[in-house]
Amino acid sequence: MAPLLDSTLDAEAGHDARHVTTIKPRFLIIGAGSRGTAYAAAILRSNLGTVAAIAEPVDFKRQQFLDKFIWSRNEAQPGQHFSDWNDFVCFELQRRKHATAGHVGVSTGVDGVFVCVKDDLHAQAVTALAPLGLHIMCEKPLATTLADCLSIQRTLSQYPPRIFAIGHVLRYSPHNMLLRHLLLQQRVIGDVLSMEHTEPVGWWHFSHSYVRGQWRRENISAPSLLTKSCHDIDFILWMLSSPPSDATEMPHLPTNVSSTGSLKQFRRVMKPKTAGSATNCLSCSLSETCMYSAKRIYYDSQLAKGNAKWPVEIVNPQVPHILETRGALAAKAALFATLAEDYDETVLSAPDIESRPWYGRCVWESDNDVCDDQIVTFTWDDALVTGKGAKTATFHMIAQTLAQCERRGRIYGTEGEISYDSKSITVHDFTNDHTEVYNPEVPANSHHGGGDDGLTEMFVRAVTAVDSGKMTVKQAQREFMGCTLEECVRSHAAVFAADEARRERKVVDWHEWWTTNVDQNLQTPGNGACR
Repeated sequence: MAPLLDSTLDAEAGHDARHVTTIKPRFLIIGAGSRGTAYAAAILRSNLGTVAAIAEPVDFKRQQFLDKFIWSRNEAQPGQHFSDWNDFVCFELQRRKHATAGHVGVSTGVDGVFVCVKDDLHAQAVTALAPLGLHIMCEKPLATTLADCLSIQRTLSQYPPRIFAIGHVLRYSPHNMLLRHLLLQQRVIGDVLSMEHTEPVGWWHFSHSYVRGQWRRENISAPSLLTKSCHDIDFILWMLSSPPSDATEMPHLPTNVSSTGSLKQFRRVMKPKTAGSATNCLSCSLSETCMYSAKRIYYDSQLAKGNAKWPVEIVNPQVPHILETRGALAAKAALFATLAEDYDETVLSAPDIESRPWYGRCVWESDNDVCDDQIVTFTWDDALVTGKGAKTATFHMIAQTLAQCERRGRIYGTEGEISYDSKSITVHDFTNDHTEVYNPEVPANSHHGGGDDGLTEMFVRAVTAVDSGKMTVKQAQREFMGCTLEECVRSHAAVFAADEARRERKVVDWHEWWTTNVDQNLQTPGNGACR
């Protein structure tokens, strides 16, 4: 997609025409889904920035967002809502022309953008926004293909630098920041020898998002290792590859990557015989007893208990509003109407089936194909240049768990051992046989152990530091974000390398793979370039 940029208005001129406030930066949220609203709420909680505009194609969701985050503060103003990012780009170019020409009453622009649209649209959105010179936070994953990740990197490199953040919120939780400090700064277990890290997705959560939901098929989304666990691969590389500070130390990169995994449970062969030919939970004789019954998951366990938010609002975004304005019976009817929707391959084509979620569909009759169980192994050789020693890390993504997204793991070192879960960190020192337990404070209203608020606050602070002239982009990027675009691409590349190793049943030589798949394609735009 070619950016909608007038040839007479370069990025720098557009940046200068925004009349940036150095008090509270203003942000556009693109996408009024669960992630867009989470970041908007985090901006308001921080009291460091302002949610100034929303771009969302669904009228109902756009109106709800406006009422909650924007219009509650003041009356409607021009430039507060758009159908999509292209509408915003057109409006912004015109607004800048009027501002440059000295027109009276020109609305105030935005300083940064949160990109929270569907994963496969990230590359289109970011590359369209790049010429505007805005600071960008893109929800994870950066893109659903390596080609699109590299396209984003190439495109952004063509324009003056701006703050760029990725939604790897695990980096910004108080728990994980303390864990990294103990591991790398204080070296409480000496040199790291091995790490094992698990992401327990949750038995019904996986069925919601990766069997019935929008991330269920690789061809319309991406492998589950990317859509669910790019957080975790980045977390491992942040712990074991990135240097402990902002010094000029080189990262210790892996030597080999391997992976095994498959779709084990959510297949037609696993369907209980007593379910017969039913393809939808509401027409199945097991609707009251099956653990994956959509009625039990979405109504009995959620809406019937008064919760109309996630995951109910994902099934039908209007249910919360219906519950509030028309009552419980109307909300139940709306939810059940959505759950009753089903498909028949003889009536609907594959693209029609794939294009939307089916939350009432039997989990053993769905068209999902992403892994529900996968293990990734990284190995590092001795690094003579940095003095880092050989080590190994294993990652396990597993669907069938009681815990839901509550990561856990162990790190083994030459002088001790660390065990961690989502709430505590336990350090045992071999040298004095001493154990110490840390319980970092977790913000009450922020998801991912406070990571949502942490990432949002750091991004807003970075934008403020740059636009006020107190820091360069490079300084603020390192000081507040602690992660460059190059590091972001590297951790995504590791996911693609790992899944290639799984599919082809091989061990990937990281250096060779990087040279062939990243270095060469960064130099020459490939077919996947989005410009």
